[in-house]
Amino acid sequence: MSSTAPQDTGRLWSVDEHLADVLAAVRPLEPIELQLLDAQGCVLVEDVTVPVALPPFDNSSMDGYAVRVADVSGAGEEYPAVLTVIGDVAAGSGELPTVGPGQAARIMTGAPLPPGAEAVVPVEWTDGGTGGGAATGMTAASAAPEGAEGEVRVYRAAEARAHVRSRGSDVQAGDLALSAGTVLGPPQIALLAAIGRGTVRVRPRPRVVVLSTGSELVQPGEPLTEGRIYDSNSFALAAAARDAGAIAYRVGAVADDAETLRATIEDQLIRADLLVTTGGVSVGAYDVVKEALSSVGDEDEPGSGIDFRKLAMQPGKPQGFGSIGPDHTPLMALPGNPVSSYVSFELFVRPAIRTLMGLDEVGRPSVRASLKSDRALRSPAARRQFLRGKYDAESGTVSPVGGSGSHLIAALAHADALIVVPEDVTSVEPGTELEVVLLG
Repeated sequence: MSSTAPQDTGRLWSVDEHLADVLAAVRPLEPIELQLLDAQGCVLVEDVTVPVALPPFDNSSMDGYAVRVADVSGAGEEYPAVLTVIGDVAAGSGELPTVGPGQAARIMTGAPLPPGAEAVVPVEWTDGGTGGGAATGMTAASAAPEGAEGEVRVYRAAEARAHVRSRGSDVQAGDLALSAGTVLGPPQIALLAAIGRGTVRVRPRPRVVVLSTGSELVQPGEPLTEGRIYDSNSFALAAAARDAGAIAYRVGAVADDAETLRATIEDQLIRADLLVTTGGVSVGAYDVVKEALSSVGDEDEPGSGIDFRKLAMQPGKPQGFGSIGPDHTPLMALPGNPVSSYVSFELFVRPAIRTLMGLDEVGRPSVRASLKSDRALRSPAARRQFLRGKYDAESGTVSPVGGSGSHLIAALAHADALIVVPEDVTSVEPGTELEVVLLG
């Protein structure tokens, strides 16, 4: 992690400089071996090849009868092929009957094709062994033993390999199943299980501890007294961390006391790959995050420390970044205003989490879109502004949602994009093409 940096030097950092500083300091987590379900959401660190063909044997794709093609050639409604049923073949069957001339074997979906058989005729093409008309389904052998022997009438011919899944038709032995860098979702977990892998080597999902500060904060569900507000930031950021792929732990709001905050952060280090605080990083008299962490690491932990800085952006000007504790755990201190903290998370914390996971693409995707607005938008000079917006992919337009205030949570809840206004632009006319960061 970065060395002990000057504390709040007054230099104005650009958004790109701050992000580059964060990503240069964060390293992917070390790989571990995990059971398949525990590896969901993790990034594979090795190529996985197929040890055996999938499926490993020819099998039926239908409930029906395994037959020889010659025996059902020319079969029709008026003159069905009449075959002797020699037994059942169920999924998981071991010893298989051999289908000879004039014979058939009842077969279930997924069951191996028995020797001698060349195709499968669906049960709907037969009388089901009942001697009546066309069957609508198979009767269990235990419920109707006579269906597993005797005769079956086949009303339609079948070509060779009809309704047969060939061995290796999914993947062949030696094929690449999954490549390193793949994020393991349900389909990938299914493939690993299907080829017999019980464990897999991955980078674990980062453990992110989210902590909000402020004596005015009350937990949702508790009474709201005069001068207090509900703590929304820790919920928003914990949810955002999960959305980014992390395992998130939310810590209840810490009062404005530097010693309490420092002790709380130190207690959380044991379960954190990344710490995220919100609030207390500006220049107010009660900005306790700054007070509690501005000297951390100066003596006890060489090479660690938190740098508090100002960014040329709106919202989200005050930011803090560095490391803390014996393992130099990265810590990102975000502003306390709800929109400022969420925008900061999307721009800086999400890429850090994705980097810890070992992903190549760490940021949200962005597109170019035309501004749809009934008036020009104003933006502060020398600041990159991020406005909440609603993106319409069909028309290629983006519309502002709510105002520019950093406290407007309701507007944020209805936005699915951030409209980016460059530093050198102070007025944006309707129809202007802008960068749009997609949040959904």
